[in-house]
Amino acid sequence: MTEYEELRAKVNKLQEVRILLTAIIDSTQDAISVVDENGLCILINPAYTRLTGLTAENVIGKPPTVDIAEGESMHLQVLRTHQPVKGVAMKLGPKRKAVIVNVAPIFVSGQFRGTVGVLRDRSEIHKLSEELERAKRLIRHLEAKYTFSDIIGESDVIKATIEQARRAAVTPATVLLRGESGTGKELFAHAIHHASERQKGQFIRVNCAALADSLLESELFGYVEGAFTGAKRGGKVGLFEEANGGTIFLDEIGEVSLNLQAKLLRVLQEREIVKVGDNRSFNVDVRVIAATNANLEAELRTGKFREDLYYRLNVIPVIVPPLRQRRDDIPLLVHQLIGSFNQEYGRCVELVSDEALQILMGYHWPGNVRELENILGRAIINMRIGETVVEQHHLPVLTLPNVNYTEAYTELGKSPLSAEENGFEGLQRQWERALLLVTLQRTGGNKTKAARQLKMSIRNFYYKLERHSLI
Repeated sequence: MTEYEELRAKVNKLQEVRILLTAIIDSTQDAISVVDENGLCILINPAYTRLTGLTAENVIGKPPTVDIAEGESMHLQVLRTHQPVKGVAMKLGPKRKAVIVNVAPIFVSGQFRGTVGVLRDRSEIHKLSEELERAKRLIRHLEAKYTFSDIIGESDVIKATIEQARRAAVTPATVLLRGESGTGKELFAHAIHHASERQKGQFIRVNCAALADSLLESELFGYVEGAFTGAKRGGKVGLFEEANGGTIFLDEIGEVSLNLQAKLLRVLQEREIVKVGDNRSFNVDVRVIAATNANLEAELRTGKFREDLYYRLNVIPVIVPPLRQRRDDIPLLVHQLIGSFNQEYGRCVELVSDEALQILMGYHWPGNVRELENILGRAIINMRIGETVVEQHHLPVLTLPNVNYTEAYTELGKSPLSAEENGFEGLQRQWERALLLVTLQRTGGNKTKAARQLKMSIRNFYYKLERHSLI
């Protein structure tokens, strides 16, 4: 009787373990199917039925191909190979449900006893991926990513600009960032916010040129329910309201229509907004940083930009210099970009050769730092795996700058009359380089025609181009 009781206790214990394991499998949200070593299904859980629409009667005791609408049975593959498979896309059940399948072999005491498969809904994975991407966009939307230490450069002109921006950051005044496209105005906007007393508040960037006028207004100021056809129930909070206590960065401010300019003026003057479709005003505490590559003074003269808004925005102007005025920073920028591209492309590029660097230093860079990033990225893509030095032949063809004679002097950052500072030889080099640029522009880059116009031999012409890093 004692032996009988011991055996009965063991059986009860085994039954309890079996019930517990079944409960665990049934409660999991992942769909599970188990196949024995003979290739017959012996277990599924409720999540499997919810996902595929197939019940135990449909699959238990049957081969694992019974539930497949599209694809090959991974259970059969693992039964043959005894090796796990992961991330296989398939369609199962009468509704052809798209799933991702992972199947692993089952070994008990070293003996192969079958396979277990875990199925996940592809639409659910896609939904989670979209939610993650939205969350990432929201984080980028609400946080300033860069500080002044992220602005690369040791030239006097960029140092002066950084110092001016630092002084602006500690004040509550509106800042207007001016400069050509690709110079890094947004980088300065991030850094100014990060160095300000509002650094713990939200940083919201708005590209005024990317949205239609009516849409931009509703995005900036929000709207009340029923304000227009398609308005969201309950209305919408505007970006100015979201940025309350923080900073809003209005990029491409020169593209805003006159009607919207009047509403922006009210925000800057009265520190209040009115939602679309509402007549009530709300106070907001927002620091405005604006940026433009447009000539606002010219737009003032043509009536495209309001004079009162101009003076409200232009409280602290910060002019971000173009790359051609800070050529000495190119090696530093190249070094920084190489590190970024190595991580992005999985490369081990170490440096740029002297010949390639001379070409980069001599180029006009109409697209500024953004163009430098593009050119260097293309050069690294052109390199073979294992190459560590960017050579001249890796670089794409760089076209000549589109400048006139006066702009050539401006591009050098000097006046042709500053003899006291440069001396005769310095002025002569500036004049010679400017003349070469203008002549090449007139001839559309044809060096033979340019040499003929300057009445010099083609050999001497190439020598001068090389001397001024124009080839």
